[in-house]
Amino acid sequence: MRITADTGVCVGAGQCVLTDPGVFDQDADGIVTLLTDRPDAAAAEGVRTAVELCPAGALSIVEDEAAPA
Repeated sequence: MRITADTGVCVGAGQCVLTDPGVFDQDADGIVTLLTDRPDAAAAEGVRTAVELCPAGALSIVEDEAAPA
């Protein structure tokens, strides 16, 4: 999983930081910053919740493609 953040649409609500402060932070203007763009499996549920809660839709998840068998 990879997270992307569109800082141009972020409104600084901070729901992502409240949901998963190990992955998300805010800069001095309140705009989202990613502490990592590839969270580990343990953080996956919190990241998905943060993406769903973002009022501006500034966050998205790109799922990694499965390796061919």
